[in-house]
Amino acid sequence: MLSPVRLISEAAELAAHRHNGMSRKGRGKEPYINHLAEVANLLATATDGTDAELVAAGWLHDSIEDTDTTREELAQKFSERVASLVAECTDDMSLLKPERRRRQVIDAPKKSAGAKLIKIADKISNLGARIHSDPTAEERDDLADYADWAEQVVAGCRGGNPWLDTTFDTTVLTARASL
Repeated sequence: MLSPVRLISEAAELAAHRHNGMSRKGRGKEPYINHLAEVANLLATATDGTDAELVAAGWLHDSIEDTDTTREELAQKFSERVASLVAECTDDMSLLKPERRRRQVIDAPKKSAGAKLIKIADKISNLGARIHSDPTAEERDDLADYADWAEQVVAGCRGGNPWLDTTFDTTVLTARASL
């Protein structure tokens, strides 16, 4: 097993290589790795740095969904727990977006404690990226829609970390105030 620092460092490196050239949706078109870094940092802050596998999974949470990375590869390179957490957070991309969203709401309460924390951190990051100071009508609609859906997903994930729950609530309030 890798040391905690190496585990996180190697997860960040793999995430950076696998998501190289990808950018986030939205106005900024910032590098996608920024989202992964933010999710990992939210998880590190929420756990006060005590759960390296969770932070590593935060870096890698979109790797199966968005790249050719496999669960088996993650289990071999990192750990079974990291691979399981990432797999739990992976949407079935063969489904249409409305069905993927519906399943996230339904499946959220059934996830492991760690996967719930990753889901909340992911929603905080994605919601925050949609908040702009002079949104277009389309951006306002997208923000309102995403906030409504994220609240439904997070409702099934709450209770595992008060700081993450509060950070999500604050982000939703900021989003709604910008509409």
